[in-house]
Amino acid sequence: MELLVRTTSLNGYVDLVRSLRADPLPLVRSVGLDPAVLADPDQWFPVTAVVELLERSAEATDCPDFGLRLAEIGRLSNLGPLGLVAREEPDVRSALELLIQYLHLYNEALRAQITEANGLATVTVDLELETAPGRRRQAMELLVGVCHRIIRSLIAPDWSPVSVSLAHSAPADLTTHHRVLGTTIAYDQDFAGIVLYTADLDASNTLADPLLRTYARQFLQSLPAHRGSPLPQHVRGIVEALLPTGRCTIEQVARTLDVDVRTVQRHLARTGDTYSSLLEAVRADLAQRYVARLDRPLTEVAELLGFSALGTFSRWFHTRFGSSPTAWRAAMRNDPKRRG
Repeated sequence: MELLVRTTSLNGYVDLVRSLRADPLPLVRSVGLDPAVLADPDQWFPVTAVVELLERSAEATDCPDFGLRLAEIGRLSNLGPLGLVAREEPDVRSALELLIQYLHLYNEALRAQITEANGLATVTVDLELETAPGRRRQAMELLVGVCHRIIRSLIAPDWSPVSVSLAHSAPADLTTHHRVLGTTIAYDQDFAGIVLYTADLDASNTLADPLLRTYARQFLQSLPAHRGSPLPQHVRGIVEALLPTGRCTIEQVARTLDVDVRTVQRHLARTGDTYSSLLEAVRADLAQRYVARLDRPLTEVAELLGFSALGTFSRWFHTRFGSSPTAWRAAMRNDPKRRG
């Protein structure tokens, strides 16, 4: 099934193309999209079409930094309801973790994670798409630029990252890159993302109103998942949300999705999964992320992963990773390459 992205990802696109003396409508049509629906934030487009649109727009306008310029005019509101909820989180860490958890409500192909080691945190972004070589540069610069802008909006207008990494080569003209991302940019890296101090993650969210957080969370939970998107992806997000509650059963997941258990099982089977295997995979991914947080007690990690006791979690972790969480954390502390 084709992965989709909300039309809000193209907020500002029409004005940007026109400012560069080009007509956006033929470009939009050239990738099979209907320009009329750009004004509807609840519409979804194929991610591959949007990625190709950005490349064609950069070529048509002779603007090799097109994606980054689009990121520059973006706002947290581009994420729609997800951005509304994130702005009420108390600190940068919780806001980013919430955004990562619910990315499927915005872009079904987008993957992101936070890893931490030695006082530094790395926020990586990627698109799970098969695209022709060199045909995702604009999309990746848009994603990194949006990530940078979101973090800056949460911390302070003058915030700067430790460094920015891009997987492609440097452009001939660095003016826009330095203006949007700063001067500490590394190109031809094996990942795309932002490196910042761990202390920045703990910074208070300057946009938050504590009285609104509960209402914002309730609003997010009430949002329906896009019915055209892969159900297993939504199951994964729901599992992550339910694990700390101790009620992470397939029956509860089915109720949340408003389907029956057999429907969940059938859709998981199409991707070669079972509920048990998906639950195990989610736990493994989260366990590595949480154990990497050296300041997070292992008792808390056990609770977040839905284990009733630390001993039960430790035995599961040893079976899964070949060492206790304490030993794994110690090895990671001594070897910065073992992150997340």
